[in-house]
Amino acid sequence: MKAQSLSDRGAVDSARGLQAGGIHFGPRRFLREDEERIRSRSYRELEVRPLAPTVGAEIGGVDLADLDEASFREIQRAFLDYKVLFFRNQPLTTAEHTAFARRFGDLEEHPFLPAKDGHGDVIRFAKDEETVGVENNWHSDVSWRERPSLGSVLRSVEVPEVGGDTLFADMTAAYDGLSDELKTFLADKVAVHDFTQAFGWQLDPEARAARQKEFPPVEHPIVRTHPETGRKILYVNVIFTSHIVGLPAEESAALLASLYREAHVPEYQCRFHWEKDSVALWDNRAVQHYAASDYWPKARVMERVTIIGDRPA
Repeated sequence: MKAQSLSDRGAVDSARGLQAGGIHFGPRRFLREDEERIRSRSYRELEVRPLAPTVGAEIGGVDLADLDEASFREIQRAFLDYKVLFFRNQPLTTAEHTAFARRFGDLEEHPFLPAKDGHGDVIRFAKDEETVGVENNWHSDVSWRERPSLGSVLRSVEVPEVGGDTLFADMTAAYDGLSDELKTFLADKVAVHDFTQAFGWQLDPEARAARQKEFPPVEHPIVRTHPETGRKILYVNVIFTSHIVGLPAEESAALLASLYREAHVPEYQCRFHWEKDSVALWDNRAVQHYAASDYWPKARVMERVTIIGDRPA
């Protein structure tokens, strides 16, 4: 039996809400229910200031280097609701940084990005006039792994006064905004994620072949289910996703391009301006992020630890 294609169903161009020529006008009303649910939460230990309706909140009233169990439990709850949390004035040592992250799970060592001297599980992003920022594409960290990241904890060491913000996109909202027809079409589809799209150019052919044996391309569902909240999430990204299994190449590319654009919707986003000693904790299962590369030739130095997650389902 011939597989049903998107062109047969017209799902690529299916409309959502009030649209004209592919442009959405007016509010995305489906966000309201999620916003009301999140805002109904109360916190005893934390000061919570939302940055956007469904994604991002600044957290005050805590010291990440000396965090009691009650405060940590509330951070865990806020993490699942807001998907990315920001903490200012947190002058953490490397040991305190990694200790906080380990409360969520084991940490990974990245095979392609530079680690901080003496700390294999700490990635150091040191940008300046010569080493420019190239993380300005929407992505989810290490989606090419069999068990991609649960989350990342990024702290600022040196930041420019202007520029260098990080943007986050709520991919749960992105999924919710798809048409019912497209949701049905995507329900059983998987896509391939491959490290070579981003890191392959750094390696000579022999080294690349060796790494491909170690980290072969993996298939993940295009729509994954969050293991803790049960929410559906759009899980493809322009940096690491190569193609959709079972679709002709042209059709796969067209559909992926359409799905990638869902991260670009401002109503699904929040934006954070870094100060020295700021910390961000984000849920790599539920958000994508984009590091604005608008500060050149100024310096921007950040350190990140990444928490190992589970296999998407």
